[in-house]
Amino acid sequence: MAVLSPSREAAGPPPEPAEPQKGRAAEQRPSAWLVIPGAALTLLAALLLGFVVNLTLLGHVEHARAQQTGYADLRAQLAKGTAPVGRLDDKGEPVPLGSPVAVLHIKAIGLKEVVFQGTTSGVLRSGPGHRRDTPLPGQPGTSIVMGRQWGYGSPFNHIDELKAGDPITVTTGQGQQRYQVTGVRHAGDPAPALPGTGQGRLILMTATGGLYTPHGVLRVDAELVSDVQPGPAAGGGISAAEQPLAGDPAAWLPILLWTQGLLLVAVAVTWTYRRWGRWQTWICAVPVLAAVVVALSGEATRLLPNLL
Repeated sequence: MAVLSPSREAAGPPPEPAEPQKGRAAEQRPSAWLVIPGAALTLLAALLLGFVVNLTLLGHVEHARAQQTGYADLRAQLAKGTAPVGRLDDKGEPVPLGSPVAVLHIKAIGLKEVVFQGTTSGVLRSGPGHRRDTPLPGQPGTSIVMGRQWGYGSPFNHIDELKAGDPITVTTGQGQQRYQVTGVRHAGDPAPALPGTGQGRLILMTATGGLYTPHGVLRVDAELVSDVQPGPAAGGGISAAEQPLAGDPAAWLPILLWTQGLLLVAVAVTWTYRRWGRWQTWICAVPVLAAVVVALSGEATRLLPNLL
């Protein structure tokens, strides 16, 4: 008895060849049109986060460290008698920006801060700054000290609480200078008359406004009640970056360099991701990326108003 073979129609169509695994993996790999925007948004979010962290947590740490270092340096200079008493140091050279020049103490608000030379945004990250075109505290004329309201230790956040009669003490290379608060001024308030010959005044300046939203300048006036100290003639020019609520345009160069560094790190991370794999790459790349982002965002904060 003959066995009939099934027809092709009964057997159905022949099975399709299986797709190679390599092709499937290529289809599952994300498109570059999605990867590149995602990476860019991730870097942007990291920069914004680093910006906030610099103004708050890391900024306060940097401020505290600068205060400790500045106090130690100024204490050594006071012991040697080489602390600045004017625009020039003991060698006849201009006092460098960021050099400690005084210690400000206001008991009424619990403030004790080292004052540094200069009022740029970068200097005021370390603490209050002495405006270079005014005499040092204790000398005749009007001395101006500027400080931040919120960022980097927020040293002048509570000076608006001062009242007439509150004492202020400033220690300089000429000893301890004593002041007495006469009033607090907001934008638009009339300024007091200029101090007379042989009289001294101290003006503390910071920003007004809500959290990290400055919109004006607050001033605290104080009259010198201790003996007036001799001092060199004040004056000279200051840069636009040392004016109240000014940013520091000198930050653009380091920002550009750190941005280039961030792009190089991003390229290196992409290359290692293809060579090593996901987890090996992130274990090595995250610390480097974090360091570059913190450095870049830290320089970017110098563009903000110096009294913020």
